[in-house]
Amino acid sequence: MKKPLPLLSCIATAAACLFVLNSAMAQALSSSDFSAAKSRIQSDYKTDKAACGSRAGNAKDICIAEAKGKEEVAKAELEHNYKPTLKTQYQVNVAKGEASYELAKQKCDDMSGNPKDVCIKEAKAALTTAKADAIVQKKTAEAKAKANHENKETRADAAADKRAAELKVAEEKCDALASSAKDSCMAAAKAKFGKL
Repeated sequence: MKKPLPLLSCIATAAACLFVLNSAMAQALSSSDFSAAKSRIQSDYKTDKAACGSRAGNAKDICIAEAKGKEEVAKAELEHNYKPTLKTQYQVNVAKGEASYELAKQKCDDMSGNPKDVCIKEAKAALTTAKADAIVQKKTAEAKAKANHENKETRADAAADKRAAELKVAEEKCDALASSAKDSCMAAAKAKFGKL
């Protein structure tokens, strides 16, 4: 009987196979670049799938699962590079989890009995973890963005309150001066503290 590969090594192998887009894709894409990259992904999938034709049985199923997972992750990453949002980043994370799951599930087919059942449960648990982590990452990023926005507003309000208080102090100091000096002082105070 074959000794089963640990699920983590299966997932690590799958994850290593999934990185297909190079760092040049990290920049904003034009629609023509997007279409060309999408065509390349489809072409790569067809080539990878055709390469599986020489295999038989579960080895072929594993090869096809790797090719399909690679394609799905590449599509999600392409979409994220074309329209980078929290939603598209979430979809990349989910696509990676699902691709790893499908690959692990195929690798479990080489087993039988309880080891196969355990392998499938581990694969499902890894998928659940990947999806939960993707949700946490998305929600955390959303909360940070909201907090940053609120923090900027709070700082702007505080700065306006400080300027108003400093202007009142300056105006009070100007009140002690004579008419033309007082007018000059008031103009200078308003210019300095943002009120013209």
